[in-house]
Amino acid sequence: MRRAVKRLFLPAAAVLAAAGVCAVAPAATAGAGPAPAACAQPSDPDFGPNTRVFDPGMPAESIQSQLDADFAAQKDTLVDQMADGRVAHLFKPGQYAVHDNVGFYTSVHGLGQNPGDVVINGDITVDAFNESDGGVALQNFWRSTENLAVNPSAGATRWAVSQAAPFRRMDIRGDLQLYPASYGYSSGGYIADSKVSGKTASVSQQQWYTRDSAYGSWEGGVWNMVFSGTSGAPANTFPNPPETTLATTPVSRDVPYLYVDGGGAWRVFLPDLRTNASGPSWAGGSTPGSSLPISQFYVATPGASAGDVNAALSSGCNVLFTPGIYHLDQTLRVTNPNTVVMGLGYATLVPDGGITAMEVSDVDGVRLKGLLFDAGTTNSASLLTVGEQGSGADHAQNPTTVQDVFFRVGGSIAGHATNSLVVNSDDVVIDHTWAWRADHGNAGTWGWTEATGDTGVVVNGDDVLATGLFVEHYQKYQVIWNGERGRTIFFQNEMPYDVPDQGAWNAPNGVTGYAAYKVADGVSAHEAWGLGSYCFFNVNPSVRAEHAFEVPDNGGVRLHSLLTVSLNYKGTITHVVNGVGGTTPDGTVPVNVVSYP
Repeated sequence: MRRAVKRLFLPAAAVLAAAGVCAVAPAATAGAGPAPAACAQPSDPDFGPNTRVFDPGMPAESIQSQLDADFAAQKDTLVDQMADGRVAHLFKPGQYAVHDNVGFYTSVHGLGQNPGDVVINGDITVDAFNESDGGVALQNFWRSTENLAVNPSAGATRWAVSQAAPFRRMDIRGDLQLYPASYGYSSGGYIADSKVSGKTASVSQQQWYTRDSAYGSWEGGVWNMVFSGTSGAPANTFPNPPETTLATTPVSRDVPYLYVDGGGAWRVFLPDLRTNASGPSWAGGSTPGSSLPISQFYVATPGASAGDVNAALSSGCNVLFTPGIYHLDQTLRVTNPNTVVMGLGYATLVPDGGITAMEVSDVDGVRLKGLLFDAGTTNSASLLTVGEQGSGADHAQNPTTVQDVFFRVGGSIAGHATNSLVVNSDDVVIDHTWAWRADHGNAGTWGWTEATGDTGVVVNGDDVLATGLFVEHYQKYQVIWNGERGRTIFFQNEMPYDVPDQGAWNAPNGVTGYAAYKVADGVSAHEAWGLGSYCFFNVNPSVRAEHAFEVPDNGGVRLHSLLTVSLNYKGTITHVVNGVGGTTPDGTVPVNVVSYP
């Protein structure tokens, strides 16, 4: 039976104690018992052929040559966006004078315990690099940077991205520009646990979410700019300017991250859970938490089988996927509490034969981070399921976190998955996800029948929090929320472009079209902030949706800062939420609703 009241959170030390992990000072270690034989690693692990490990003693020109070669191999939007390249750049503690252009499926990581342990005197940057992009960054997907300090070569770091491009634990000692040098459009984005000493300017960014960070100042906003727990953020002024600001983030726990300790040993740090958080977790000099030795991880390299990974998981190992594409002939089963499963370089999991790629049991404290689930050519019921159907255990003290985990149906291969992410467990924190049914890609891999997916995210658990929820182009509801007391901070959506006709796209409850965000009729409490949904019915512009948001009218379901847009006036959304809000007009102009009801 579902619980009727919310539980209290324990302090972080009690959380870890309950999970069998010692709470330690950031410089200390935890969980350093003997590792299962299945996951024992050498002191200098093999991180696979696609991982570059840089040391400050290396010649700068040698490092730069490798960075340039990786960028050249994975920069082209037309060729490399849906290709198989995967790469990670890992910088050991020290200072570097380099310029890292970050291409597709590239992740950049500092290997210090804190961002200031690795200093880039130069740039970590993304721009509208390709002539084919015409100066816009609307397809700058699947790239990331994490755990570094940057002294920008020209005073500003440029990070002009769209979806699936997280910017985490960064210390920018200057300005941050979120737009291309051309001032063309981009459609990002996400920042967490970061500090920018100067001005952060969004300019042409259509939407953005910032969590638990610190800005010197913020400038700009097109449609939907959302902040929680961020000092220096603008005031709450939606819709003019379109800024939605929450003083704190209700629940957050930053990502697990790889680092090298003072003795040269490889470890993974596990930040503590935070409640009502504000500012970077490392603002006091270091991030509170605990760490694990790499010996407690099975390090998967390309060619590892699902059987190998499952054997490691069942024996008590954590798993680190190095950059590559992993075809799965059996479901990966995460059954032990406090298991860490993380990826480098957009490690990609492809389920073959119609299986679910990964299932997480209804246990405490699982941490999933940095994975791309790519639907296989035989339909899967889901790509990732968290908790068994009917789960009801209380995980408030030590929730499962799903962070920088992305889903793709079509685009690279002709994928099929009924649902991408299904959350059955209670208290799960979904912290930055992009669930995407392809609207473009390799020939024959996208289209109404070529790539099929009903729904991006289905939430059945209670007390689930989503911070940074991006869901696009699914063929029915984009999000279905069945659990009680759910919360979303920032939602970005585009309805499916390729609806052939109205008859193919009407909801079963008699509503014309499908809502993007559907809170089930029986839900009594739900709250969300900063919600944007756009239509672009370019195959048949006569198609319309009755509304983008569909929720029960019971006083306990409350939405704040909502908007709809018809992109280039291809189709219409008649109302914003239920019967409230006007019809999307010509001119790519938003229709705004400040609050509902």
